[in-house]
Amino acid sequence: MKTAEFDFFLPAALIADRPAEKRDRSRLLVLHKDGTAEHKRFSDLPSYLRAGDLLILNNTKVFPARIMGRKPTGGKIEFLLVDRNSDGSWNALSRENYTGKLALTDRFSVQMVQGTTVICENGSDMLSILWEHGQMPLPPYIKRKPDETDKERYQTVYAEAQGSIAAPTAGLHFTRELLESIRDRAVRIRTVTLHVGTGTFRPVKAECIEDHSMDEEHFEIDTKIIREIEETKRNGNRIIAVGTTTTRTLEGYLSGRSAILAANGKITGSTNIFIHEGHQFRAVDVLITNFHLPRSTPLMLASAFSGREKLLNAYKEAISRQYRFFSYGDAMLVL
Repeated sequence: MKTAEFDFFLPAALIADRPAEKRDRSRLLVLHKDGTAEHKRFSDLPSYLRAGDLLILNNTKVFPARIMGRKPTGGKIEFLLVDRNSDGSWNALSRENYTGKLALTDRFSVQMVQGTTVICENGSDMLSILWEHGQMPLPPYIKRKPDETDKERYQTVYAEAQGSIAAPTAGLHFTRELLESIRDRAVRIRTVTLHVGTGTFRPVKAECIEDHSMDEEHFEIDTKIIREIEETKRNGNRIIAVGTTTTRTLEGYLSGRSAILAANGKITGSTNIFIHEGHQFRAVDVLITNFHLPRSTPLMLASAFSGREKLLNAYKEAISRQYRFFSYGDAMLVL
């Protein structure tokens, strides 16, 4: 398929630069299999769930990965720490091919190599520096500087496993009270982990989507969840994935991507699965997701799940009804 088939026009005014005042007061477009849509609030989600369903969340936690460094000459470089290597160094993104010392605070410095690697001096804890002095890595389409409120709101209420540079945004709408309401309906709630990296949001530049390659992203799944998925399906109940990252975690593993079974009963590995039209979903029966960027891989995943024409028609309706788009925007429930 052509990448251009996943393009659409979005008025800039519909790009949300702040979250809804209350998480579960976001709007929810419910897309049915026949293409019809209902317009609800996210707090209405429990009414679409059934006893015996299995709701699976991505519990990754975003860290304040964006920070400013000062060169010995006084010049400044803003950079983004992407992930940590086994030797303690960090992969980084910056706009300069700089090699040399950078002061992050009056007492803490790092060494940057060619603008892509950051080495911590004296074995100090980079993460603690980031939480004190760094900023949350908001997407570039949010045209404002991150502030302290983003450290809470660009984070799910169930975030635990630190390691992402972007939030699993479908989960941003859940409150603890809403999760309790879902449990009260005898819906089981489980978590997996996929640390969101640059690959999820890297633009598709290939003319044909099949020529695009995803970057590897680390995941972790408890072996008990795989058994619960199989049991749920045997009993005729549904697997409900919260977000495209949860979907990629489950489908990536069940599609036979490489993984290692650790001694503690966790399946750990990495996946570069690119889900698009033609993918046979092995786990996911219902998808909760946000409204995604044109030509993006999350949009293509949602399209593979619902059907491209139905999805883009739903997007047109959402635009006409002034839904809020992208990370801090509203949500969809695709049945």
